[in-house]
Amino acid sequence: MKHLIRLSAGALLAMSLMGCAVNPVTGKQEMMFDSVAQDIATGTQNYVPSQQSQGGQYVVDPGLTAYVNQVGRRLAAVSDMPNLPYEFVVLNNDVPNAWAMPGGKLAINRGLIIQLEDEAQLAAVLGHEIVHAAARHGASAKSQQMVVGAGALLAGVAIANKKPEYGALAVGALAVGATAWNAKYSRDHETQSDIYGIKYMQKAGYDPQAAVELQELFVRMMEKQEPSWVEGLFASHPPSRDRVSTNRAEVAKYPKGGARNKDAFQRALAQLKKDKDAYTGYQDAIKAAKAKQYDKALSLVDNSIQQQPKENLFWELKGKLLLQKDQNKEAIPALDKAIAANPNFFRPYIYRGMAYKELGNRNFAERDLIASQKLLPTQEASEQLGDIALAKGDRGTARAYGAAG
Repeated sequence: MKHLIRLSAGALLAMSLMGCAVNPVTGKQEMMFDSVAQDIATGTQNYVPSQQSQGGQYVVDPGLTAYVNQVGRRLAAVSDMPNLPYEFVVLNNDVPNAWAMPGGKLAINRGLIIQLEDEAQLAAVLGHEIVHAAARHGASAKSQQMVVGAGALLAGVAIANKKPEYGALAVGALAVGATAWNAKYSRDHETQSDIYGIKYMQKAGYDPQAAVELQELFVRMMEKQEPSWVEGLFASHPPSRDRVSTNRAEVAKYPKGGARNKDAFQRALAQLKKDKDAYTGYQDAIKAAKAKQYDKALSLVDNSIQQQPKENLFWELKGKLLLQKDQNKEAIPALDKAIAANPNFFRPYIYRGMAYKELGNRNFAERDLIASQKLLPTQEASEQLGDIALAKGDRGTARAYGAAG
């Protein structure tokens, strides 16, 4: 046990000595084990899978993504890390949210964009996320979690050495404490991103007052306790009236005025606003499906399709509903439409593969399921592929997919 304590203490000391780097935004020394190159590699590796798992890219109106890119790059150019390989995408997700990965990979959901009033408010969202990337918050949080985890283990081992019967309990309690400490650390990152995001807005020529308005919007939505906001933006960017006050005090340091570009924003949002009712109907269809009211759900999603036939999520839901009604043959044309509308989204390939499998067309099923795995590996597709391999008598491949036999 003493040897384990010495080993853990040595590892903790080595981690703290080796992991210091300068925060490019604040200029302060912080604990970061990863390099900027590792940040970029991490973001590049995880960017597409993260998009896939959150609805894929919004493809109905590519002009909106181009517009968001234009605003994002205007802000990135005045950031403290302007040479990061920044990318900005609009995700096809109703949940209001935005996020940044290490290395400058950013995303904003259409569910958040539709809530905004002008380009300055969009700049407030993107500026905040750019700070997360430029200040290397991902690398900092990762390093802190490693150290806190090692410290909790070390303390737990020390307690267990004195009181063996308390060992497991001690480690568990310390882990809870570590989680709370990391939550505070995360709030510090949020404050830093607010402050420097306002700075970036002002440098890029935007009215920083929009950052205050954005936080006021978030507080209003939080007080309404809308579930989509709770599971989305509020989970990672908790709003509060204190945060509004802090932002207001920060904005007061800058000259009043700046670009709002409301007309340009409204033009960019025109298609999304036109389709608002179609997406509301889509959400209602999902609720009806959860209640197993499949005919009602089909009627609702058909209405959404009539309003916007280019939306892949609508066709995908129709195909899924037909599968649930055991209408596998009828599901395939709907899923064909979903894939044609967005061939780079994994989920309809799974559903079409399942439909082909039920119809006995194992080759087509396997083709679609493998296509889905290339976009985003999932347990569901692996299980289906394992079943197909077993049916073919290929037990080795079946075991590789995790199937018994």
